[in-house]
Amino acid sequence: MSSSLPYVPTPVVTGPVQYEHGPDSSRAPDAPRGRVEAFELTESAVFPGTTRTVRVFVPAQYDGTVPASVMVFQDGALYLDEAQDMRAGVVIEQLVHQGHMPVTVGVFVDPGAPGNRNAEYDPADDRYATFLVDEVLPAVRGRLGLRLSEDPEQWAVCGGSSGGNCAFTVAWQRPDRFRKVLAFVASFAQIPGGDPYPALIRSEAPRPLRVFLQANRFDLRHDEAERNWYSHNLQVAAALAERGYDHRIVLGDGGHSPNHGGVVLPDALRWLWR
Repeated sequence: MSSSLPYVPTPVVTGPVQYEHGPDSSRAPDAPRGRVEAFELTESAVFPGTTRTVRVFVPAQYDGTVPASVMVFQDGALYLDEAQDMRAGVVIEQLVHQGHMPVTVGVFVDPGAPGNRNAEYDPADDRYATFLVDEVLPAVRGRLGLRLSEDPEQWAVCGGSSGGNCAFTVAWQRPDRFRKVLAFVASFAQIPGGDPYPALIRSEAPRPLRVFLQANRFDLRHDEAERNWYSHNLQVAAALAERGYDHRIVLGDGGHSPNHGGVVLPDALRWLWR
């Protein structure tokens, strides 16, 4: 089905730009406020010796009678902070109120301390997916008493930069749990041993995933032949297209920054949860 959109002029851009947020990135007076609860995860079998904070956004519409959808965000503090670009709690609040998302519990997971972010996010293996499925989400259920859906179509995962390729890896490794992926300026280019995903996507049977990618024209090494962040996002998107995946890629003219991703987050979530 085709859609009709109004004409929007394309500006002439020769370097990184800063985007302005739209109305769904700020609170509306008629939208009921959700709440944030937090706990410390001080032990991990998957990543021993690490600790981290897990923040959980619970929308006002959650009453425990029906299991909620769930969306996990890497770099949790950054994505939840209303003074930063992503403002994910505010956006979820608006979209649930508007009926554009199901009642969704947002799980905002910080990287492991001390200094374990890249070791957790960048490898293309199943450890981080196992960490979420076996440790983080059971803790959300057990410590906070929240009812979360068991339907993988109601599980989503999101991240930016290394957290973006981490989000893709989680769903690639565990499509039995996570079916929706949102990746901003993903760092596929710095996966240890090289980016495996264009070849894997083309060679393996399609997984039941819905994938939203956002990339920036002036990302890291954007005009270089090797380890080009912008190019690797395009290559992953091309492979998804060739294999018929339900996917979308939106391109901005920023640098390696969460700004454009934060601006498009409301529309990305509408598309992902449609």
